[in-house]
Formats: sequence, C-alpha cells, structure tokens
Amino acid sequence: MRSIWTGAIGFGLVNIPVKMYSATQSSTLDLDMLDKKDQARIRFRRVNETTGKEVPWENIVKGYMHNDRYVVLTDKDFELASAKKTKTIAISAFVREEEIDSIYYETPYYLEPEKTGTRAYALLREALRKTGKVGIATFVMRAKEGLAVLKYSGEVIVLNRIRFHQEIRGTEDLKLPEKNLVKPGELQMAVSLINQLGGKFDISAYKDTYTDELLRLIKLKAKGGKIKESSMKVVHRKAEDLMDQLKASLSKSKRAS
Repeated sequence: MRSIWTGAIGFGLVNIPVKMYSATQSSTLDLDMLDKKDQARIRFRRVNETTGKEVPWENIVKGYMHNDRYVVLTDKDFELASAKKTKTIAISAFVREEEIDSIYYETPYYLEPEKTGTRAYALLREALRKTGKVGIATFVMRAKEGLAVLKYSGEVIVLNRIRFHQEIRGTEDLKLPEKNLVKPGELQMAVSLINQLGGKFDISAYKDTYTDELLRLIKLKAKGGKIKESSMKVVHRKAEDLMDQLKASLSKSKRAS
C-alpha cells in the first residue's frame, strides 16, 4: 500500500508520527464509457478554455476568485494557513462510540506509526481498548478540514472521517407515519420476526453478489449467449394484509432455520 498522508496524532502533549493509508477498495467493475456508434473510448481532458489546448497535471494550480481576479494558491500557502492543522490529527475529546450516529460516518483510513512513534502509538491503541472510548479529532487533508473518529481495530488504529453536523439534512420535509398507526399485535409479531432472524453479525457472510452476477452476464454476452430477462414488480398491498405477511414471514423463517 502507498501512504496518502503523513503527519502526527496529537494526543495531549504526546506527538505520534504516522502515515495514513486508504482502508477500502471498490468491489465494482471498472467499466469504460464508449461511443455508441463505434465503441471508441470516451476520454476526458483538462483543456484551457482560452486556447483549447490540453493542460498537463503539473501545470495545473488552484485559484480563488477575489475582486474579479484569481489569486493562485500553492501547497505552501495551504500549509501557511495553519501548518499545525495540516500536519496534525488533533484529538480534542474521547467519547463512547455508541454516542455517534452512524449517519455521520464517511470514509475509513488506516494509521501506521513511523519508527519513532511506535511506543506512543501502542500506548494510545491500548488506552482506547481499555477505556472502550474513541477519540474525536480534526485534521486537514487535500486543503479541506475534516472531523474524524479514532478507534482501534485489532492491532491498527483506524481514522474514520465523519461529517460535520451542518452537512446532515433535516427530516422535516419528509412525510413520515405516526407511531399510533402501529397495532399492538402487529408490533409483537414484528418483534418476534426480528428476534427469530437475530444472530451475531459476521461481515464476511455478506458478498457483493450483484457485481458477480454482472460479470457472469458480461462473459455470457461475450460468448454470444442469450440473456434471460427478469423483472421485479413492486406490489402495493392493503394495510389489512400486514398481519398475514408477518405470519407468513415467521413461518418461512422457521422453515429456513
């Protein structure tokens, strides 16, 4: 793996030099966009809107429009804005993980200690394990300040970027049902179904079967095979059917177990 960020974790007065790595990879197929006429690949180019010529990455800079003219910013400028912030994952608080709503979670990263930070890294990891708490931290990456949760996962400290509160939309515009619509018998039946389907969570039991099926279809199509069409129809049942559906679900779950 190649590190995407280097800096340090700020833990009180303790400084832990670390490297950051992406913790995830896509399971989707890498599809190209093609021209429908001749199947030629569609390419996107970075073009100067004045000359119409393509601009190489090394000649591209970032700028901010101020008083009708661009102010060009360099990597050094972003560091000068706050050198400490751009190089530090600053932990400001420790909380229980269950206090953080899952809607805030965004992207996970692995943190690896530099040689000089090995002992301090291990200390923070074991302290998190012993207290059962996670660290709340701010950091800057790619010129954008982010909020993050630091937690241990096995032997690695994971930084999980989370969204700021103002980035979450409210629900007041949604048309949501009232609690009094639920009948006691239906609720009891639904709870029984949930308990019957309960178990210990094992993430390895869940596979990206859609991608596998899509790849199977691609291979079949490449061989000139005939693809059998299937469709799904959403059925809008009457509210009175709800108890019957719950009973049938319970019966099906019992047979499957």
